[in-house]
Amino acid sequence: MVHHTIAIKITSASKTSSKNMPMQPLPRNNPAPTQTRGLLALLATLLLGIVGSLSGCSSAPPRSPGAHEVSPTPASAPLPPAIAQAKSRWVPVRWAELPAFEQDALHEAWPAWLRSCERPTTAWQALCPQLRQLAAASPEAQRAWLRERLQPYRVESPEAQAEGLLTAYYEPQLEASRRPHARFVVPLYGPPASLSTRKPWYTRQEIDSRREVKAELRGKDLLYLDDPVDAMVLHIQGSGLVRVREVDGRQRTVRLAFAGTNGQPYASVGRWLLDQGLTRDASWPGIKSWLAANPSRTQELLWQNPRYVFFREETLPPGDIPGPKGAQGVPLTAGRSIAVDPGSIPYGTPVWLASSGPQTRLQRLVLAQDTGTAITGAVRADYYAGSGPEAGELAGRLKQRLRLWVLWPK
Repeated sequence: MVHHTIAIKITSASKTSSKNMPMQPLPRNNPAPTQTRGLLALLATLLLGIVGSLSGCSSAPPRSPGAHEVSPTPASAPLPPAIAQAKSRWVPVRWAELPAFEQDALHEAWPAWLRSCERPTTAWQALCPQLRQLAAASPEAQRAWLRERLQPYRVESPEAQAEGLLTAYYEPQLEASRRPHARFVVPLYGPPASLSTRKPWYTRQEIDSRREVKAELRGKDLLYLDDPVDAMVLHIQGSGLVRVREVDGRQRTVRLAFAGTNGQPYASVGRWLLDQGLTRDASWPGIKSWLAANPSRTQELLWQNPRYVFFREETLPPGDIPGPKGAQGVPLTAGRSIAVDPGSIPYGTPVWLASSGPQTRLQRLVLAQDTGTAITGAVRADYYAGSGPEAGELAGRLKQRLRLWVLWPK
């Protein structure tokens, strides 16, 4: 809550008052002289003027609060009506319903929010300038601004189901070669010329085994990995940071970004292993453990997922490496970006996320900036964990219950 101090300007007394004679002690039992009665009358007049000035200040119209100055909204104010989306229903709630709202380090979410302001939707164009001003503000000022400018809505399915599923994804960090040699024999391709004319395109098994398909991909090979499972992980995650060994022996890091798919449906290889009774751990660490014990069945496993992803190579800027671009077209922020179903939550929307399970507990402000093939439904999100092994460990195991609240302009 922000407290406002109202400055009141009181005009000093007229100079003529300083010319009056000071009050003298009156003789006991004697009436006050005429001069003294006049001074008392003047003081009374001045007092009435000051009171009037105070009254005038209190009735002046308030200034419109700026980005750092907000007027508190009464907790008893009526709530707005619910909002219907294509795949969800937003139910208005009080701020008190958001778990741990007072504890989140909001400043950590602000860079992700400013990224969304690089491509704002109509709903956010007017507020983005204020968001930029608040980037360096205190957590208290940021929280007060949220309460004043935005209204929280609980996300539910059209059937009023308010619980869903949270998973996570990440950006792998891999080693690759520019040309096939030694152990680097698993190709990663750019989109073929016939991709737009044949829908759906060939399956993963056909791409790996048919000569005519390989002929269509000739000249589209970007890089070569040394592990087909790593290639599958890269296909599922959609992008990756790759340290490339160039033809001249130099090494540099590039990003392979999503550039299209073969249009085939996605199928989980982990689900296949569970259905076959081959493992009880369908996380990526569990899948790799099973493959290490059953190397001859690698192709059989990978072909269970017919979906295939094509990439484009991106040169990275010097200095800190930004996250990969999501479906909104802005770089993702580790721990503060999520993928959603845009039919439930529009891109660029701030979302309060609450999820707990055996892996982790998350209660924080995030931004809806991406989507995914498997991310469908009202209360469904994929949490961007970042890049590297630790992010991969979290992404490989996170699968737990979820609740979401969108924060929408009033």
